[in-house]
Amino acid sequence: MSANLTKLEEHLATRSYVEGYEPSQADVHVFAAIGSVPDATKNPHVARWYAHIKSYASEHGSLPGSSKAGESFIGGDSAPAAAAEDEDDEVDLFGSDEEDDAEAERIKAERVAAYNAKKANKPKTIAKSVVTLEVKPWDDETDMKALEDSVRSIEQEGLVWGASKLVAVGFGIKKLQITLVIGLSSLLHFTTCLPTSITEDELVSLDDLQEKIAEFEDHVQSTDVAAMQKL
Repeated sequence: MSANLTKLEEHLATRSYVEGYEPSQADVHVFAAIGSVPDATKNPHVARWYAHIKSYASEHGSLPGSSKAGESFIGGDSAPAAAAEDEDDEVDLFGSDEEDDAEAERIKAERVAAYNAKKANKPKTIAKSVVTLEVKPWDDETDMKALEDSVRSIEQEGLVWGASKLVAVGFGIKKLQITLVIGLSSLLHFTTCLPTSITEDELVSLDDLQEKIAEFEDHVQSTDVAAMQKL
C-alpha cells in the first residue's frame, strides 16, 4: 500500500487536512501509507502536512472520523512518474557506439547543449520550515475566534498559515497554538539552530511577524515560538 503523493500534494496545496478542518482518521490512514518523511523539495505541502500529523502520533488511535476519505489518495504508485522524470534528466551525452560519423557528433553536441540549458533553467528551491507559534490572550474572556482571525489576517510572501488548536493554560484560559510555513531565511536570528553558511534573502521575519501579531493588543498578550522543524 502506497500513497499517491502527486494527488495528495495538489489536495494539500489549498487545505490543511485530508478531510475537514481538524486531524482525523483519514489523515492517519494516508500518513501510515506514506511511511517516511516526504521529500520537501518535491512535495512541500505533503511534507508540511506530514510533520503536523506526526505531532499527533500519540493521539492517532483516538482521532475522530473514518479512513474512507483517505482511500482516494492510496494507490496510483508515484514511482513511474519519478522514473519518467529521471529519464528526462538522464540525457544520453554520448549516443550509441555506432554513431561515429559527423552527423552523430552534431547530435551529441545538440544533446549536451540541451542538457546544460535544462539544468541552468531549473528553478531554485527555497528552503522552508514549519513553525508552531503560541499566542496567549489576556484572560478567559478574550474572544479566541476573533484572536485567530486577526492572526490569520496577516498575509505576505513566503508565509502560509496552517492548522490551529486551543490549548488549556489554566484558570479557564486557553492559548492559540497555530502552525505556519515560512522561508528558511526568516530563521536566521536563531543562529544556534541553523548552519552559519546560510545566505538566502529574507522572505519572512519571525520577529516582524510576532510584532505584527502583538499589534492586536485588544486580544493578544504575548507570543512564543513553541517548535520549529526544517522541511
